[in-house]
Amino acid sequence: MSFEYLEHVTGGLDRDAVLDQLMKEYGQDVWNYALFLTRSRTMADDIAQDVFVKVYERLYSYRGESSVKTWLLAITRNAARDALRSSWLRRVTLLPNRAASEDAHPSAEREAMKRELTRDVWSIVMELPAKLREVLLLYAHHQLQMKEIAALLGISEGTVKSRLFRARAQASKKMSKRSKADDAVVTGEEEWT
Repeated sequence: MSFEYLEHVTGGLDRDAVLDQLMKEYGQDVWNYALFLTRSRTMADDIAQDVFVKVYERLYSYRGESSVKTWLLAITRNAARDALRSSWLRRVTLLPNRAASEDAHPSAEREAMKRELTRDVWSIVMELPAKLREVLLLYAHHQLQMKEIAALLGISEGTVKSRLFRARAQASKKMSKRSKADDAVVTGEEEWT
C-alpha cells in the first residue's frame, strides 16, 4: 500500500482511517523492531502502542523526507531508546516470560526442524552487539535501503555497510560453530570437561 499522499496532507483527512491502515500495513514491523531493540515482548507491546499514539498525534506533520516505513521505524527506535533509558527499567530487573516463548509440540518432524532452525538463527542474531543486530534487522527483515538505514540511525552509508558486513560475518561464524558442535554431539565426539 502506498502512503505518498501523506506528504501533502495538512488536515481534513480521517486520521482514524489512516491510522488503521498504517497499523495494518506496518504494525507487525513496528512491533518486531521494538522487540529486537528491547528483547522484551511486554516492552515491545507498550512501545508499538506508544508509536501509533505518536503517529496519530503527528500525522499531519509527516514531511515525506523518508518513506512512511522509515518514519515509523525511526519513531519506534526513539521510543525504544527512551524506554530503555527510563529510570524505572534500570531499577527493576524483568524476568523472561518462559511460558510465552515455549512452542507447542509440532505436528510433524519437518515443522519441528524448521522451528529449531529459526530459533537458532534468531538466537544467533540476538547475540550480536546491538549496533550490528540493528543494521542487520533493518536490512534483512525490514528490507530498508542502505541510504534509509543511514538516515534512520544517523550514521553514514559506509558505516551501515561496515556494520552489515561485520554482522553477517559474526552470525555466519556463530552458526558454523553451532553446526560443528551439533555434529559432534550427533557422532558422539563431544568433549567432556
